[in-house]
Amino acid sequence: MTETTEHTRKRLHMRSMRRGIKEMDLILPAFAAEHLADMDEAELALYDALLSENDHDLYGWVGGQFAVPDVYADMISRIAAGAHGVTRPAAAH
Repeated sequence: MTETTEHTRKRLHMRSMRRGIKEMDLILPAFAAEHLADMDEAELALYDALLSENDHDLYGWVGGQFAVPDVYADMISRIAAGAHGVTRPAAAH
């Protein structure tokens, strides 16, 4: 049986919330809440694949510590745009 798009979005949102490291527990649910509803089937499939990656790799990609695989570059850029303060300490005043 084929999963409906709505079910896919709900499943991906849940997978975004239950990660291996706390930082990704903060970053990915915020991204999912803001962007999943607007993703087409191809983007949902890519995000699904991204969620199968290791959390330490994901965190390194989002924080700019590791080179991002080309297939994920645009999506990681979008995720990183909303992750300020989580991936890098806020600037001291």
